Amino acid sequence: MGLKRNVSLMTGLRYKGQGPMLTFVLHRIGGLGMAIFITVHILASFLGGDIGAFLNTVYENWMFQIFIFFCALFHAINGLRITILDLFPKLIEHQREAIWLEWAVFLPVYGIAVLVIIRTALGG
Repeated sequence: MGLKRNVSLMTGLRYKGQGPMLTFVLHRIGGLGMAIFITVHILASFLGGDIGAFLNTVYENWMFQIFIFFCALFHAINGLRITILDLFPKLIEHQREAIWLEWAVFLPVYGIAVLVIIRTALGG
């Protein structure tokens, strides 16, 4: 017997789950972004020629690199938080603090990486 939920898209978008919901959604986006990157990378290698060259320009683009780095870094740090909370269930009561710590680690590392990517793209 499956769950039957009659929730409209607008109701779902109005959900105010705050930090835990945001990390849940961004974790899924991160996984999807990495899957897209791997697919583009494999297709570029497999197809070659003009199509492969075009796909190479896509994943070598600095904006794509910033997106992919966001996906990989957030997915990794959030996954580490989830793993720690799974291994130590007594810490679940401190989930909000763990999310704040996650952002405190993620934002500076991501910010520095974005600066490096942009400086490299601008030839600096």
